[in-house]
Amino acid sequence: MAMGRRMATVNRYVTNRVLGGPANRLPGFGVVHHVGRRSGRHYRTPVNAFRTPGGYVFALTYGSSAEWVKNVLAAGGCELVTRGRRVRLTTPRLYRDERRSAMPAHVRVVLGLVGVSEFLELTRVPDPERSPVA
Repeated sequence: MAMGRRMATVNRYVTNRVLGGPANRLPGFGVVHHVGRRSGRHYRTPVNAFRTPGGYVFALTYGSSAEWVKNVLAAGGCELVTRGRRVRLTTPRLYRDERRSAMPAHVRVVLGLVGVSEFLELTRVPDPERSPVA
């Protein structure tokens, strides 16, 4: 795990509440909307999110054992609010990349310093309202 559980607890109760609103609009951030796999409760988790050609990739700063990651994997997807837009995502894929090649250069440096090498990639579900009309 890249960052400790103690830091995760601080983030859950302090940082996430502060960043929860602005993370919806800031570049490189987003809020994952997911459902608890056991409780069925709806959760919102601020994350580092980066656009890929087919969807988004998330830097797993607390590793793949984070509860939100387990929820997204169990559900087969989630919704992401980023840059003021809601995006449906599916087909989650965990992977490890020591070079952090999917990240922008400046982000690679920071993630390398804290030892992040796990990522979650999801595919964007096409929005039927934005689809070209035949």
